[in-house]
Formats: sequence, structure tokens, C-alpha cells
Amino acid sequence: MCIKRKSQFVVLAHLTLYFFISSNSSLLSLMELPVTNSGDQKTQYQIKTKNLSYKLHPKRSDLGYFGWWEEPHNTNKYILRNVNCEAKPGEVTAIAGPSGAGKTTLLDILAGMITRVSGHVLVNDQQMNAAHFRRVSGYVTQDEALFPLLTVEETLMFSARLRLQGGLHKAATRVGELMKELGLEHAAKMRIGSESHRGISGGEKRRVSIGVDLVHNPNVVMIDEATSGLDSASALHVISLLKAMAKNQGKTIVLTIHQPGFRILELFDNVVLLSNGILLHHGSLQLLEDRLKFSGHTIPRNVNVLEFAIDVVESLKYDTEGNDTDTSETEEEYCHLRKIFNTGNEEVTQTMYPNSRFFEVFILSQRFCKNAFRTKQLFTARILQALIGGILLGTVFMNVNNDPKRFKLQTQIGFFAFSLTFLLSSTTEALPIFLEERRILMRETSRGAYRVSSYVISTTLVFLPFLLTVALLYTIPVYWLVGLKRAIDRFLYFSLVVWLVVLMSNSFVACFGALVPNFIMGASLIAGTMGSFFLFSGYFISKDDIPRYWIFVYYLSLFRYPFECFIINEYGGDKGKGRCLERVGGECLLDGNDFLMQQGLDETQKWSNLVVMLTFIFGYRVLCFLILWYKSYRTRDF
Repeated sequence: MCIKRKSQFVVLAHLTLYFFISSNSSLLSLMELPVTNSGDQKTQYQIKTKNLSYKLHPKRSDLGYFGWWEEPHNTNKYILRNVNCEAKPGEVTAIAGPSGAGKTTLLDILAGMITRVSGHVLVNDQQMNAAHFRRVSGYVTQDEALFPLLTVEETLMFSARLRLQGGLHKAATRVGELMKELGLEHAAKMRIGSESHRGISGGEKRRVSIGVDLVHNPNVVMIDEATSGLDSASALHVISLLKAMAKNQGKTIVLTIHQPGFRILELFDNVVLLSNGILLHHGSLQLLEDRLKFSGHTIPRNVNVLEFAIDVVESLKYDTEGNDTDTSETEEEYCHLRKIFNTGNEEVTQTMYPNSRFFEVFILSQRFCKNAFRTKQLFTARILQALIGGILLGTVFMNVNNDPKRFKLQTQIGFFAFSLTFLLSSTTEALPIFLEERRILMRETSRGAYRVSSYVISTTLVFLPFLLTVALLYTIPVYWLVGLKRAIDRFLYFSLVVWLVVLMSNSFVACFGALVPNFIMGASLIAGTMGSFFLFSGYFISKDDIPRYWIFVYYLSLFRYPFECFIINEYGGDKGKGRCLERVGGECLLDGNDFLMQQGLDETQKWSNLVVMLTFIFGYRVLCFLILWYKSYRTRDF
């Protein structure tokens, strides 16, 4: 009896030991990985696709919103067809395949960036709410959208402050932990850099890109071309980091990859193999190897399983004739289901911004200041341009008003016109800054980091003091050298008009920066539009002589209103009656008030024109916001 009980005990002990080892084998295999268990019991996400198909939709041409007449080609082509796959928490799922297989498209759909598809995308067995899912997940794109003039620590810090609640201390704590996990502590004070200015290495830059989207500690991480452009050591380090996060923190990690090495392959739990949008394999690498052997293939010794499978994709294709008939579910049906699901989550989606609008504007203003004022050549040139331009123009028209022998009305009017040309045509310094930030803006707003309106407000607030400095550096020398009315109120009004002119031009450039696809087109369109505004300003051709079909440009001209303000400020008022502008034989034929009457101007327009200029500034900023909001909406919901 004792022997029998002893044998039962031994069997039970062996079974217990067996189950303990088998259940903890994955843990033992990861003991040397760099990330430890965070103990965070956040919601885990399982993502599935059912009969997922995606057809190429019409898009605008590379000319942006000015190329709507160009028709896209191959609009009936399916990028993905009847794809069924699954990504589980605690696992790394790799999407592989030859070029053009649909890897990035599938990842965009799983990340909620593409929603107009047929089939179903399920998150925890419920229809995906794309807007909410983008906020709780992290998506690292292939192109590294980073500010080159910010340091590694500043980049992660601004991202943490925008995406985390809890203030500066919590953001600093999270950034410290993240830099340690990513191995970026040694490069914390180094700038990101660009092609023209050397900064951190390619592997470090890739890890910073991952850190920007991991700063809010999402439980779903998706990375496009995780190892692209990296050497084998850097690639292995990145994938090992992701593997550790998946196992130790229960994250769901999906990535696309191109020709991974042997050591990287061992870190994948599942592989999704695509070819021409068709799913060829979904499962472990061992299962893929068995399929290849069953098909009669012999894998060479120096070629890994996945690389060999990509080379022989034709032999792995499923019989898709029966599957093609399952695409009867239309996009409209899927969109209807998505709307029903989103209705129940509308409140969650609307209240997911981590910060109030005030703090968003504050943080974005700080970031924009660092980027703007570290562009030293650009802003130094702008300040010198205003100062030197004011001195040069002042010496050319020096005392033209005070010497009766030299004074000519047309000369001074020409001075006003040239001043406006100089001010309005030299404020395109904001265009490259807006174009550089727009790409990052689209990415951050699609993740729910902040509101588009907060970005527009912050850029406006940053430019207000800078453009005031530019206006004063131009006004102070030019006003007194030219010899305009020597009265402090007239000088202050002149300075105010100049400030509003450069603000109006900056808002105009910001609007085009949101609209155009690149700097060349932006500069060309801005120059052409400014030329049209100058032509219809009332200087070259009077209002009565402008054709009716062009009269709207006269009212929209950015030159007209400040030009009239300059004239009224100089020739209006009580002193205008005693100021002779044209004299024949000692008799005054035209004084200041008579000249204003000839031009159809009134003293009251001195202030009403300022209101119109403020309306232009506000209107262009609102238009800039609407364009950016629409582009952000199209980016995340097409």
C-alpha cells in the first residue's frame, strides 16, 4: 500500500514538474531580454480580420489639391483579397512578402488608418472603432517623422507631455524609463539631425521613432518596416526589444519586415505571408517549413525559411477560385456596421484628449519656439533683411518729404507701394517650417495627441512677438529717414500697420503651407498670388478702371488696405489741410485732404481698414485650420 502511494506521489511530482516547465518555457527563454515585467494590468487586445479585402480608391495626384483633374489608374485593383489573420497579445506577428504584396496596406488597416474596406476588422471580437483604437495603440511608420533640431530627450519629452496625463513630473519619469529600455541614455542630449546636419545614427533614430509612439505605453504596437535601413546588430536589438515587450508586458505587436536574418526569425511567434494581396500562410515558421517540405521543396542550408518561402510563393498559393465569390459584402455594408459600433463609443472618442486646450497650446508653443529659433540662418537672415532693408530704403527716399525742391507726390506714393512689396514678399520664411511640421502634425493628430486648432493657435502666438520685432526693426530707421510726419502717434500707427502687414502675410503663407504639397509649388503660388494682389491694389490701376470680372481681386488684395492706411496716416488729419502737395506759381492747387478726396478715401477708413486687415489675419488662420483638419480627417479615415 505504501509502495503504491509512493509511486502515485512520484508520478504526480513528475507531472507537476512537467507542466511547470512547459508553462514557463517561454519565460525561461526570455530571461536575458532587456525589459522586465511592468506589472501593468491594462486591457489586452486581440486583433482579427475576416474576409478582409481592400480595393485601390481614387486619390488626388501628387500636385495636391491643385491636381484634381488627374484621374488615378488601376482603381479596380484589389490590394488585399479575403485575408484572414490574427494577432494575439504577448506575441510578435510579422507580416512578410515580396514588394507590392500589400504588407503596409494590411498594417494600415490593422492600425485603423484605413477604414473603407470590405470584410471585418475585429478588436477583442468587436468591430473596430478606428478613432478610439488609434488613441490606445502605437503606430510607427516607415518614414521617420521627427524634428531634426530637437534632441532625443526633447523629442520624447514633448511626445510624453502631449500624450500623458499627470503633468511634467510623470512625463519626465516615463521618458527616463523609456530611454533606458530603448538604450538611448547616451544620446539623450544629441539632436536628431537630418541629411544636411549630422545627428544620431540610423539605429538610434529608429528607436526614437518607436519611443515616440510607445511613450503612452500602448498595449498594441505596430511598426512598418521595423528593420529597414538598419545593420544586422541594430535590427536584432530592435526586434529583441519588441519581443521582450510582448512577452513581459503582454503587448500585441505587429510589424512588417523584409528579408530578416536567422536570429530575428527566431523571435517571431507568427508569420503572415502575403503575395499580390493574397494570404499564403498564417502561423508559425515551423508550420511554414513543413508546408514547404510537403510541397517537395528542399530548403538550402544558408537560406532561412521565410526568405526561401518568398522566393517560391507560387507553389504556396491557395486555390482562390472559391474565395473570390465571398467578396459580396460591400464597403457600404461595412461602413454601416462601423457607424453602428462607433455610435456606442462616441463619448469615449470625444473625451480622449490627454490635455486641455490651454496646455496643448502651451506645450506646442514651446516646441515650435525651439524648432523655429534653432533655425538660426533663416531667422537671422529675416531680422537682418528687415533692418538692412529699412536703412537702405530710408536712405534712398531720405527727406523726400521735407525738401520742397525735391518733393514729388508720386515718389512718396512709390515709397509706400515698394514698402508693401518688400514686406509682403519677404515673409515666406514660415513656409518651410510649416511644411516640415505638417507631416508630423498629421501623424500626431490622427493618434489623438492634440487638436488641430491648438496647433494653429500656438504657431500664431509664437510668431506674434517675432514679427513685431521684425516690424520695429524695419519701421524705426525707415520712418525717420524718409521724413514722414514727425508725430509719435503717426509713427505708432505706421508701426502698427507694418506689424499687421507682416502678420497678414504670415497667415497667408501658413494657409498655403497647409494646402500645397511642397516648397517649390508653395513659393510659386505665393509669388503669383501676391503679384495679382499688387496689380489690383489701386496703385497701378484705379478701382474705376478695373474690369468688373476682376473687381473681386481688388477687395481681396492684401496691398490695398495697408496702402490706403499709409496714405491716410500721412496726408490726413488737421495738418493735411495746410500741407500743399502741388504748387503752381506760388499757389497751392492740391493739399492733403484734397488728395484723399481724389483717391476716394476718408479719415474714418484709417481704422476700418485695420479691422479688415485683422479680419484677413483671422480668416487665413481659420482657413489654415480647416485645411489641416480636413487633411487630418482624410489621412485617418479613407
